[in-house]
Amino acid sequence: MHAVRDLLTPELLPEPIEPAPARRRRRLVVAATLAAGTVALAATLAASRGSLAFSLLGFLLAAIWVAGSAAAGPLYLARSTDRTESRRSLLAAIVLGGLAFVAFLGASLVARHVPGLDGAVDSVLATADAGPTVLVLAIAVVNAVGEERFFRGALPVALVGDHRAVVATAVYVLVTVATLNVALVVAAAAMGTVFMLERLATRGILAPTLTHVTWSTLMLLAIPG
Repeated sequence: MHAVRDLLTPELLPEPIEPAPARRRRRLVVAATLAAGTVALAATLAASRGSLAFSLLGFLLAAIWVAGSAAAGPLYLARSTDRTESRRSLLAAIVLGGLAFVAFLGASLVARHVPGLDGAVDSVLATADAGPTVLVLAIAVVNAVGEERFFRGALPVALVGDHRAVVATAVYVLVTVATLNVALVVAAAAMGTVFMLERLATRGILAPTLTHVTWSTLMLLAIPG
């Protein structure tokens, strides 16, 4: 559990040293990606579950996050080059994803009895029945990877100031508002904070990506509908 605790112990994210034109370009790419991704997210959740449009839009959304983060500039996977420490961090990231799933499992059972949240939770869980399990899982995994590349990778680097991690997390939550689902917004606030803490602790996107993929996979496959 010490390794999990270390993942949630933030350090100040170092400012990248870039020429002014490169920074301006990064910000323009990030802004354009953010706008396109928000529209694609809203369209994906508005599409009928299990439809061809839902699947295509889901993959398009992931492609937008990945392409935008790649075009914005280089990203770092982790701070440590020590293999033992790296393995420990990766294992801790997977364990953290499992712990987050357990917490959300309990929260989902409670939310079913809260007026206004019961329907939101049911609509989230219905995503697991939006088509063949392999297809739905593939959409979830590629979007988890894409979101981490953009929201914990490209976005905070494009921002300035000591509060850029907080701002990036707030933006992540605001983008999720486009889904018009309270349960998803609450999940984005909670998990977005966890993912950013991992990003700050490891100075890379690999740990939050593993946590996100683990959590998303368990949420889709293990929570009863």
